[in-house]
Amino acid sequence: MKRISFLLVTLALCLSPALRAQDAATEERLNKLSGRIDDLAAAQESLKKQIDVLAKELDSVREQSGKPNAGYARQEDLNRLVEKVQEVDRKRLDDAEKTHTELLKLRNLLEAPLTPKKKTSVTAPKDTPVSTNPPTPDKGFEYVIKSGDTLDAIVQAYKDQKVKVTVAEILKANPGLKAERLRVGQKIFIPAPQP
Repeated sequence: MKRISFLLVTLALCLSPALRAQDAATEERLNKLSGRIDDLAAAQESLKKQIDVLAKELDSVREQSGKPNAGYARQEDLNRLVEKVQEVDRKRLDDAEKTHTELLKLRNLLEAPLTPKKKTSVTAPKDTPVSTNPPTPDKGFEYVIKSGDTLDAIVQAYKDQKVKVTVAEILKANPGLKAERLRVGQKIFIPAPQP
């Protein structure tokens, strides 16, 4: 038995460095596995945090989807918009009325006769001779209105030619003629003086 014990002790002593080497390798594997387990635990913790963040975002999205969107108009907003549109339309109509009134004034101004700025002398037509015989009521002269002519200037020009005529006689001989509305190129009848 001594031999066996001695053999066991020798075997134990010989095997001891091999066992120690095996223990070191096992311990190193254990440390690697422990490090991997720690890494997995850290990754799992990180994933839990991300899941919590995503769960909170999901809850906020659900909350917002349950609330009415601020992009939709409320009834009060629509009523204010209607009032503003009506106000703009009212102002548009007022402006249109003012414009119409101003255009009517402008039309009336343009239709009014132009008052001559200066009196020009009007000469009696030279192609129509002045007769010394007393003419009949149908006798007289035709005159074409020139720029700046007035009935007073025409009467004066005929007086200078020894033809006595008045503004009233010219108006009577030309029914519808308005002294303030003479047009350039308009033909009027100048009655010859009565004896």
